[in-house]
Amino acid sequence: MATDFELLDAWRAGDRMAGNELFDRYFDSLFRFFRNKVSEGADDLVQQTFLACVQSRDRFRGDASFRTYLFKAARSKLYTYLDKRRREGAAIDYGVTSCADLGVSPSGIVAKNEQQRVLLAALRLLPVDLQVALELYYFEHIRGPELAEVLGVPEGTVRSRLRRGREILRERLQELMRSPDMVESTMTDLEAWAAALREHVLGPGGGE
Repeated sequence: MATDFELLDAWRAGDRMAGNELFDRYFDSLFRFFRNKVSEGADDLVQQTFLACVQSRDRFRGDASFRTYLFKAARSKLYTYLDKRRREGAAIDYGVTSCADLGVSPSGIVAKNEQQRVLLAALRLLPVDLQVALELYYFEHIRGPELAEVLGVPEGTVRSRLRRGREILRERLQELMRSPDMVESTMTDLEAWAAALREHVLGPGGGE
């Protein structure tokens, strides 16, 4: 089986089948990454991310996995998308500004139950930097040095973002959920809730 980078290089050389295979390997993961953070156009952002990887292949150092390379490009595309929503002349601080603050309200996501719906809404209320960190950690299982590379920060900063992200997520769930027990069960079993969202709600066609 060809490696990801072998497929990428073949694609750059004009092999469409190689491009299709690489696209199929990672489309679902990238679609999940964008779906809870943009109002529309997740498919377009996935395509833009792949195109950016093809165009910047010569600048890639080769000391990280293709997945790291891909999600680093996806993060850049996301922030470019969100930057377009800022007020004229006002820079966005993604350490404090959430997707909800920017008026982003994803369409087409239909949660299976109340807990899933509220968890997705609570994630969108986190500062974007924290939402990105938590969703990559729980939905895509990107951890440690790989997550630090994707986010472009030291590992210590990643740990701080994850810790702070969980703290604020709990606060938002407390605001949105009627039952303290429901908040506690969601936070205690966050891995399982994330797995359910990953498989049944956030993927292409999920929740439909």
